[in-house]
Amino acid sequence: MLSGPKLGIALRILSAVSFSVMGALFKLATMQGASAPELLFYRALVGIPVLLIWVLMGPGLSQLGTKRPMMHAGRALLGNAAILCTFQALTMLPLAEITTIGFMAPVFATILSFLILREQVGPHRWFAVACGFAGVAIILQPGQSGQSLPAVGLALALIGALGAAGVTIAVRQMRGEHVAAIVFWFMSLSLVTSALMLPVFGHWHSWPTLLLLLGGGAAGIVAQISMTSSLRHAAVSVLMPFDYIQLLGAILFGWFLMSDVPGLTTLAGGALIALSGLYTVWREYRLQRAQDVRPPQSVG
Repeated sequence: MLSGPKLGIALRILSAVSFSVMGALFKLATMQGASAPELLFYRALVGIPVLLIWVLMGPGLSQLGTKRPMMHAGRALLGNAAILCTFQALTMLPLAEITTIGFMAPVFATILSFLILREQVGPHRWFAVACGFAGVAIILQPGQSGQSLPAVGLALALIGALGAAGVTIAVRQMRGEHVAAIVFWFMSLSLVTSALMLPVFGHWHSWPTLLLLLGGGAAGIVAQISMTSSLRHAAVSVLMPFDYIQLLGAILFGWFLMSDVPGLTTLAGGALIALSGLYTVWREYRLQRAQDVRPPQSVG
């Protein structure tokens, strides 16, 4: 029976694989005509019942209460905008490329933590930020076929990553709120928001396409819960490197299901973005260890 950090790592791997499955199923659905608001709707529609089962088995319904409804509304608004941008980019870009650009979120989070939270960012982290942007610049170059990726799709993917970073900052400011409440209210507001958009952007779909949408929604909530649960058993510095399994999954799914072979520019740029994220995690781990072993200051 797994426990402690090993259980945390196993949950994180499950999360990365589930996110890859969600991306692949939703990408296949968009190829059958599904729109970005529909992806958001089915993600929430399937996610809320699964989330409630998880809450009943664990934290309990009492943990869904909140004294900060406006903070949840703001977080949901930002999160939904980010996800819609990402899902719209998914209709325009290959799976590997959009997944790679999504890993710019930690880079953007470093910048936002400096601008909004006034956190100290040293030269090492700024170097990681520069590497991340260098990776994006490489991805922007024409691939092996000599063709560039759609500029609008790339812009939407970057905006989605920026929005995800903003959500990270927002959640960090919601201290005292249980994780179950944060996820539940976000999913509930996502369902309402996307349902209001369906009369304009919704379509009737065949059963195979509906199964893709429902399967993607199920994979998404499994990924969300397992990612959140992993943090109870291991530190972020231990877990985050396993998130990059998602990138490998996107490449493999794109290759086998859609015949999308990533070009050298995507692989090289993705490697730089991954290294920037891993270097940031390693640096934070070193700084945390230095603080833990520092002898206490004597008083008087």
